[in-house]
Amino acid sequence: SRAIEYYEPALAISREIGDHREEGAVLGNLGSAYRDLGQASRAIEYHEQALAISREIGYRRGEGIHLGNLGNAYWALGQVERAIEYYEQALAISREIGDRRGEGNHLGNLGLAYAALGQAERAVEYYEPALAISREIGDRHNEGTWLGNLGLAYAALGQASRAIEYYEPALAISREIGDRHNEGTWLGNLGLAYAALGQASRAIEYYEPALAISREIGDHREEGAVLGNLGSAYRDLGQASRAIEYYEPALAISREIGDHREEGAVLGNLGSAYRDLGQASRAI
Repeated sequence: SRAIEYYEPALAISREIGDHREEGAVLGNLGSAYRDLGQASRAIEYHEQALAISREIGYRRGEGIHLGNLGNAYWALGQVERAIEYYEQALAISREIGDRRGEGNHLGNLGLAYAALGQAERAVEYYEPALAISREIGDRHNEGTWLGNLGLAYAALGQASRAIEYYEPALAISREIGDRHNEGTWLGNLGLAYAALGQASRAIEYYEPALAISREIGDHREEGAVLGNLGSAYRDLGQASRAIEYYEPALAISREIGDHREEGAVLGNLGSAYRDLGQASRAI
């Protein structure tokens, strides 16, 4: 990455002149750059060096930043429990030094981690104070993020109506700040919530603009998911032929991006739709 080309000589200069705080900062930036490239293990090597320097010079803010970044790197490796250990240490430091933005970020990341472990109720306990802090400091982007994730947590708990109460303001904020990616995400999740309430026609009203946004921003994974959800909504309305028109491109996308889980789900839905049409042999 171009960023690394600049960070490496910056690191050399900070070492040459003995500026330890800058050395730690550049090491942390190198770690984040490698994580962005999908090289989380390499990222950890840099974040650990940065953390050691922050502790050595007694720079608590830097220590908290590097602990949080180590959490992000372990998360990227799929080691969620390990990530939680780092987020908790980072959270403690942010509270100690009065860093409200950092505190909100670490609370939110802890919520995401517990959600990933299937502990939605525990996730809510972290999202709620993260949301409160985002409002307190006027951070609209994170306010929308934690509202939406509260919606996801309530959806996971089977409370679709409660989820909608969070998705709607999350959607409004994403539109206000011009965040097309999250606008599509919350539209799609509103569709899922209405589908869960048995309101397939209402769900379609949300899926259609979500599909348009996924195509506009080139998000093939989301496009495939929304196409599949549209297929299921039409199947719920008894329109199996229309459902197949959505399932088929959803299947093509799942194969194109190598998502075997989604491919299996769509194949099952196609089979059910053909069975609805009385074409059992096609279903097999």
